[in-house]
Amino acid sequence: MSVLSVYKLRKAFNIYPVFKDITFQVNAGEKVALVGVNGAGKSTLLRIIAGEESADSGEIVTSRGLKVAYLPQEASFSDEGDTTLYAEMMSVFSEVRTMQAELTGLEEKMVHSSESGTPEWDSLMERYAELTHAFEMGGGYDYEVRIGQVLSGLNFDRSEWERPMKQFSGGQKTRAALARTLLKHPDLLMLDEPTNHLDLKTLEWLEEFLHDYEGSLVVISHDRYFLDRVVTRVLDLSFGRMEDYPGNYSKYLMLRGERIERMMQQYEAQQEHISKTEDFIRRYKAGQRYRQARGRQKQLNRLQRLERPKEKDKLHLSLQTDLRGGRLVLATEDLAVGYRGQEGASILFKAPNLEMERTERVAIIGPNGCGKSTFLKTIMGEMTPLEGLVELGTNVKVAYYAQAHEGLNFGNTVLEEILWTQPMTEGAARNFLGRFLFSGDDVYKKISDLSGGERSRVALAKLTLAKANLLILDEPTNHLDINAREALEDVLTEYNGTLLFVSHDRYFIDVLATQVWEVGEGYLKVYLGNYTDYLDWLSRAKLAENQLLGGAASSGGAVSTGGAASNKSGAASNKSNGKSPGGAISTGGAASNKSGAASNKSNGKSPGGAVSTGGAVSNKSDVKVAPSKDEKYRRKKITELETTIAELEKRLTLLSEEMTQATMKQAVTLITRLGQEYQQTTDNLEKLYVEWGLLSG
Repeated sequence: MSVLSVYKLRKAFNIYPVFKDITFQVNAGEKVALVGVNGAGKSTLLRIIAGEESADSGEIVTSRGLKVAYLPQEASFSDEGDTTLYAEMMSVFSEVRTMQAELTGLEEKMVHSSESGTPEWDSLMERYAELTHAFEMGGGYDYEVRIGQVLSGLNFDRSEWERPMKQFSGGQKTRAALARTLLKHPDLLMLDEPTNHLDLKTLEWLEEFLHDYEGSLVVISHDRYFLDRVVTRVLDLSFGRMEDYPGNYSKYLMLRGERIERMMQQYEAQQEHISKTEDFIRRYKAGQRYRQARGRQKQLNRLQRLERPKEKDKLHLSLQTDLRGGRLVLATEDLAVGYRGQEGASILFKAPNLEMERTERVAIIGPNGCGKSTFLKTIMGEMTPLEGLVELGTNVKVAYYAQAHEGLNFGNTVLEEILWTQPMTEGAARNFLGRFLFSGDDVYKKISDLSGGERSRVALAKLTLAKANLLILDEPTNHLDINAREALEDVLTEYNGTLLFVSHDRYFIDVLATQVWEVGEGYLKVYLGNYTDYLDWLSRAKLAENQLLGGAASSGGAVSTGGAASNKSGAASNKSNGKSPGGAISTGGAASNKSGAASNKSNGKSPGGAVSTGGAVSNKSDVKVAPSKDEKYRRKKITELETTIAELEKRLTLLSEEMTQATMKQAVTLITRLGQEYQQTTDNLEKLYVEWGLLSG
């Protein structure tokens, strides 16, 4: 069933058309993405549907009683005052709370009512039943729980719930507006860039929320990973027209590519036909075959000409460096990142000793406020490390892309900003800016008057002029549409220097990263590979943890969490943390490998059958029985297995160290061989653990 029908919608600003003849439907429960370049009119279309703006012509029809909620890109609160975050969320349920108050009043009246069966009593009961049903249908019994779930999911700590809204930053207010919109639980939810200002953990929560959402969804987003996981249909608004594609974003890219290729073939075939026909007409229009020539001219006049398929404008970036530095580009030692305030130093996180080599591409991820941008500024020398050292390699030239575009002079025009960065003729500067989609009078716009996307393009233009061999980028994809992001990915993939960047764009990280550095819980962890590899390591670790806990529970073993076991690298691990082949699990020891390649997490393992938690293990029975012949054999076999297990675990540790060295040297063949041996050794260990468990159980 259709909940929204849009028919021949048209909108123009002055004499400039935005779109025309836009027609589409949204069915109940359908999740639709609205994509297109910046300026295509996506936000305008949502505002028109939401009733906040009017169309020049066309019709919008919604199903009867449809409840709609709309989140604009720049959300605001009408009257912040001293209203707290929690009170703002409670305002969504004002109608339900009014019913709750009336129900309380009815209950008091019924308590004090003299007799049942009277007309007054019957009237009270009838109203009470009616109101109770409405209260239940409006979520009256669980709205406080829902508020807690949404605020926690959007990364608002409970201590922030009672803070006045006026104390929150712009990003926090945007998240609060998103929370308020989600709590309305409408039939049709329309979100304009809801992923802005969200860290990865919050993004994943939002994806799960929208995936399970029972209503209809229309969403504008430049986050391709998000679109792939959430939507089932894509509407492409380009060149003032709407094209409809089934499936998620990846499916849309495939179908759109096939469609453009097919249209181009049809266009080229028609052009070839037209060319041959015109040639025939020229040759024979004055000769004996002039009748045929005239007939073909009439056919040509009646022919419906196909338009050449239009391609979206792309940034034409060139990002290379002739400056060659040493093998080691960046190194840290005992580093603590943070800031110094009036109350003293505040450490945000500590990092293992890091090394970054030439041509590596490292992505830094973590929750908002964990210190990622502070880390970049520390590397740049703009902030001093609270502890430890940061050193740049020999002949390293750094170029920095700031998240808030602090490197731009907001008083300059676009042209002045480029000429100030690198002297050149005005004509050369205009040609250069044309590659970044600045044409005509656009080059005379003040930086202060530009949109976020336009400022990002100016900052990227300056970056290409730097010719640096180490790029440090802080959220470079912010404000860029998907087309611009793809162009940036292409140029950074071909970049011959070293790249260190902070990003929440998982698609961007997946394309570029050779390492992922995750900041969280006061520490930085290193993972080899891109974002998919990072997720794979986390998945394996979680699976191993569940298997261990499940094995302990099924065999009646104990689980102790007296200490911490951690692999600071995440690259590879023997997932036998604290595993006791007898069925018990111990994490009483603190095991930590900060090398970056692999770790054998077997601390606290007690193959002898005892559970080690750092304390004494007592035998509650004082009765001694002479062992039988079979028992002697069993004990001997257990001892042999324990010796073999210890040797294999020692080999795993050595393999870990060798893999670390091979990774640093980028010895691909050696890494492959060591990885295979590591996996084989791990498999052998697992078999021995099983055998040990059978003998000792």
